[in-house]
Amino acid sequence: MSTLTATRAEVCAVACAELFRGDGEIVAAAVAGMTPALGARLARSTFEPGLLTTDGGPYLTAEPVPLGAPAGDVEGWLPFRDHLWLVLNGRRHVWLGPSQMDRFGNCNISHIGPADRPKSQLLGSRGAPGNTRINTTSFWVPRHSPRVFVEKVDFVSGVGTDRGAFELRGVVTNLAVLDFATPDGRLRLRSVHPGVSVEDVVAATGFELVIPDEVPGTRLPTAEELRIMREVLDPKGIREREVPS
Repeated sequence: MSTLTATRAEVCAVACAELFRGDGEIVAAAVAGMTPALGARLARSTFEPGLLTTDGGPYLTAEPVPLGAPAGDVEGWLPFRDHLWLVLNGRRHVWLGPSQMDRFGNCNISHIGPADRPKSQLLGSRGAPGNTRINTTSFWVPRHSPRVFVEKVDFVSGVGTDRGAFELRGVVTNLAVLDFATPDGRLRLRSVHPGVSVEDVVAATGFELVIPDEVPGTRLPTAEELRIMREVLDPKGIREREVPS
């Protein structure tokens, strides 16, 4: 365990990296934010060297590249045809950034409010239906609140465990890590970040979470992981913009 002080953003990045553990040679489609992208590149740089990472676009990079940097050496690229093959054959671990999510992981990235007169128009469902039905999917929520974690989503963009999701691996937020490791596939509190209590997470969630008898703290970065994040993958500190300390 590192004796150095990790920021909340660095704890979140390591939590994202942990969700790639055991994936092997698949594409890390961590497009939901800078924190999952950093997590994917950190996982590849340490315990998951076979993971395929991109420059945030179509290039498969020979090495994990720093956030915001050019691709550098490229070992492959994904034209749209090949990208769709990966989707249809489950060869990606996808990260989504839900605007709403219910207790079974049904997520909304389409619109807020009634379909015929929405209050806000969002991205649209895009690839969320196929991603959640065919690929391993995780979620990144930089602002954990009852506005995101709701009793019922306004529109089901990506399917949850009660609608046939393939594998919802977990949810990392600025407060905690959640997963679906329950008999009925409901969201469970897996760990809380340093300085966060179980009560903090419960208060920021708009439905009843499954709470184990003992909730551990989220794993802290090692000294080597901190070095890699700070000196190699994100020397400009872009991670701190998404999750201020």
